Amino acid sequence: MLGHLRRDGCEIVADAAQADVILVNTCAFIEQAKRESVETILEMAQHKRQGRAQRLVVTGCMVQRYGEDLRREIPEIDALAGPDQVPQIVGTVRGTRAPQHPAHVPVWIYDHSSPRLLATPPYMAYAKIAEGCDYACSFCAIPSLRGSYRSRTIDDVVSEARQLADRGVKELILVAQDTSRYGRDRGLEDGLARLLRKLGRVDGLHWIRVMYGHPTTLSDAVIDAIAEEPKVVKYIDVPLQHASAAVLRRMRRPSAHRHVGGLVERLRRRIPGVALRTTLIVGFPGETAAEFDELLAFVREGRFERLGAFAYSREEGTAAFELRGQVPARVAQARLRRVMELQRRVSLRHNQVRVGERLEVLIEAAVGDGNVVLRGRSAAQAPEIDGSMLITEGEARPGDFVMCEVTGALDYDLVARIV
Repeated sequence: MLGHLRRDGCEIVADAAQADVILVNTCAFIEQAKRESVETILEMAQHKRQGRAQRLVVTGCMVQRYGEDLRREIPEIDALAGPDQVPQIVGTVRGTRAPQHPAHVPVWIYDHSSPRLLATPPYMAYAKIAEGCDYACSFCAIPSLRGSYRSRTIDDVVSEARQLADRGVKELILVAQDTSRYGRDRGLEDGLARLLRKLGRVDGLHWIRVMYGHPTTLSDAVIDAIAEEPKVVKYIDVPLQHASAAVLRRMRRPSAHRHVGGLVERLRRRIPGVALRTTLIVGFPGETAAEFDELLAFVREGRFERLGAFAYSREEGTAAFELRGQVPARVAQARLRRVMELQRRVSLRHNQVRVGERLEVLIEAAVGDGNVVLRGRSAAQAPEIDGSMLITEGEARPGDFVMCEVTGALDYDLVARIV
């Protein structure tokens, strides 16, 4: 959206107080995201009433899901644009396009020729390799919001990667609702493996990271590509959601408990030194104390380097919305705290083992806070969701790769010095 707007001559500002038009991009995946979206829209409506802004435009999945409600409840909104209407954003922002309710059609996905403004630091970028999802998980509204799975071509993604590398991007992060399914809709077997090997030949890229794999489509060929390609970091993000076979069946997850446990063992065996990340849902309808204990045991035994969890969010239009045995919020939150406390201890043990090791680190920022002078990430740390490298000695600039010695361990962060 920002790329289209800038190409049309709009000036992009980060401060709403400086904007003539305020653009709010929303998420409608879970209740917390919806609440944050509404709060932001209301805050921006206040800017419009009292400040410089003349138009308020709301975009994204919440528009697709609740467009009429937003228009009725927040009259300050001047225009709505769903995920399928990104190419028309210029007319929507300028007010030259008649207001339309978002159509429930396959969501638009960009290609390498689309204008793009990087909202990330100049040394890293995300590349969306596919849009939509073909699974029918009972807790998830994404298929109804984003449509069926549609992959970009390999040549298209590689062309974008070359463009980004020419602009100074050193870390490329591949995302989709399910990255490991990439290419299957185009008849490509092991499409992600083929893409990773092509991306590994792009000059200028230093790290290639894969997020949001699915346990049933993480094939041997993909695992081999991650293990063998030097630029592909040894880091795999596979949201498993739960460990109990009974809960996974109610979730309609196409993966059994045995498959989940075997996958973790296979990844560690096939990719030496791999950092595994997963995401879990606690408090799913019908989750018993015994099923939750299975999950705790899995977290304890799985020893994931990175793990996130959230309490189940009851979403309209999903199969789980009508399930019996909705877990009270206070119980779900208590279980969430227990999972994350256990993972905190697991993470600390992982970090303590790394003291004395030397790791390549991507510098992200100068800090100057106490003894910490720089902050960065190792290959085993994804941006925003994982811990950081807190550097107490040495000099470097954001975007530099440096070798560091780990000198200390915190729950999620590592302390290091540049060597």
